[in-house]
Amino acid sequence: MEQQLKSKHKGKRNNVLMHILLWGVIFILPYFFMDSERIFNWQWFMRSLPEMLGFMLVFYLNYFLLIDKLLYKGKTKQFIFYNLLLVVAVAFLIHYGRGLLETVMPELRPRRRMKRGGFNMQLQFMVRNSTSLLLMTGLSVALKMTTRWFEVDNERKELAKAKSEAELQNLKNQINPHFLLNTLNNIYALIEFDPPKAQQAVMDLSKMLRHLLYENNQTFVPLRQEATFMRNYIELMRIRLPDNVKLTTDFSYSESGNTLISPLIFISLIENAFKHGISGDKPSFIDISLREHPDGKVEFVSRNSYFPKSGSDKSGSGIGLELVEKKLELLYPGNYQWKTSMDENVYSTMLLIDTKQTTDDTQLLDRR
Repeated sequence: MEQQLKSKHKGKRNNVLMHILLWGVIFILPYFFMDSERIFNWQWFMRSLPEMLGFMLVFYLNYFLLIDKLLYKGKTKQFIFYNLLLVVAVAFLIHYGRGLLETVMPELRPRRRMKRGGFNMQLQFMVRNSTSLLLMTGLSVALKMTTRWFEVDNERKELAKAKSEAELQNLKNQINPHFLLNTLNNIYALIEFDPPKAQQAVMDLSKMLRHLLYENNQTFVPLRQEATFMRNYIELMRIRLPDNVKLTTDFSYSESGNTLISPLIFISLIENAFKHGISGDKPSFIDISLREHPDGKVEFVSRNSYFPKSGSDKSGSGIGLELVEKKLELLYPGNYQWKTSMDENVYSTMLLIDTKQTTDDTQLLDRR
């Protein structure tokens, strides 16, 4: 809401500046064509004042009234008709207004001029003024249309942002229960054969829940914070591993850096490695690495032995990877690479995210 108010305020300010610039150009530009050594000629300014006031009258009657009441409502013929009446009326006011001004202030009369009152001369003035006023009408329509286009475009962006935020929140609401379900299943298995480890697992889970409750509400969190959460989760999973499973991790990132990452973006990949990489009686392995590159890219790589689960194994329900893909498309469109491969019963996944590019250019969803 606050961002919307700032956007509207900025739009109004830019609109005011555009009007000031427009009239500044209209009022000042004629001085560049004057044959005079003085920068400002007050006599010329006073003589041109009726025309300028007429321009503003036509411009703002269209800008604030006729365009909204007629043109935007599809009444084009009425809009043209009323503008023709307005142009003719204002052209008469300009012509006779200048004559009245010269009568009140004789010093404004030009030294060399043709006789007033001739039909041809008056017609020339009317045509010239009418043409200028029609140009002001067109300028008013153009500026109004441009302003409206920007307003509609901003509204469209706000709606797209709100939709993306709603979709992202929906994904978070799905990922959290999914993560908790897998973790609780692990703790449940520990309770039966190793109660002390199960107690330690509950303590580790409480630490991770604190991360979920207080940090996961943000769109982006520091990489070091998310890495700590990932370590805690891996250690929680390590408790229940049998001796035939070899688990190795390699985390390399700056403890004082300001790299931001989406929370829980890698957890489903880790869950998938533990789900399919462990056998109860065969040699198994899981290798997990997280590396922060100097250019702001974050690379996650997971390799594990592959033991497909049967259809009766519903742990994880298979939705984790699908949610990760949706989240990547929402937060890192065009700024990530995700590759998977299978080679001799070894499953590998590599996810490379350009966090710097996202932070600089596409942080539309960051509400911190």
